[in-house]
Amino acid sequence: MKAVIEIKNLKRDFQVGEETVHALRGISFTIYEGEFVTIMGTSGSGKSTLLNTLGCLDTPTSGEYLLDGIPVRSMSKSERAVLRNRKIGFVFQSYNLLAKTTAIENVELPLMYNPSVSSAERKQKAIDALKAVGLGNRLLHKSNQMSGGQMQRVAIARALVNNPAVILADEATGNLDTRTSFEILVLFQQLHAEGRTIIFVTHNPEISQYSSRNIVLRDGHIIEDSINSNIQDAAAVLAKLPQEDS
Repeated sequence: MKAVIEIKNLKRDFQVGEETVHALRGISFTIYEGEFVTIMGTSGSGKSTLLNTLGCLDTPTSGEYLLDGIPVRSMSKSERAVLRNRKIGFVFQSYNLLAKTTAIENVELPLMYNPSVSSAERKQKAIDALKAVGLGNRLLHKSNQMSGGQMQRVAIARALVNNPAVILADEATGNLDTRTSFEILVLFQQLHAEGRTIIFVTHNPEISQYSSRNIVLRDGHIIEDSINSNIQDAAAVLAKLPQEDS
């Protein structure tokens, strides 16, 4: 099985005035292709620092991080930016869509930085990604014409469009009501079933019932790394939820 992410004795320290804060204290794990992993922890656990490291937004103080076999820590900021664009699809709690911009234009964005992709190919890839998340009838809708669930689907399509090595979701259901949250979880489970590698960072312990593996952080340490042998079916839960009044 191919390793997509390898973390070895990762440490991250921050200087806050006179004090050194040890956000990550020597953590190690490997995530393999096709896993759906939740990373959980309360505020101050090191979860956000780990997310920024995995997303190539920050570099560790020491230790190794290999993304799809590529060592990240020794890279320059611009090299990390290119790697991030090609290898990671991000899904954020707040969607991070451009306002007054169509779904297609939002999804095209990651491809803009790849000169080998023509404008026609870019548009087609964006349309295909939007159809894959059930938004084939919303291609020309703008962000302010969509519900929260639809905007998150656009964000997921944008994360998929580059065919990344890993999808990194940060509290991706945090701004959504219960029913819409389960609709998005169903989509993540479908992507997992298709063989996508997903890392879902959350403070909500319920999410771990729907993933294949769960990593829990506390005070910069991993206190649990377990396989979920009884994955709950989000679609079955969704079917039992009451329909929202339109």
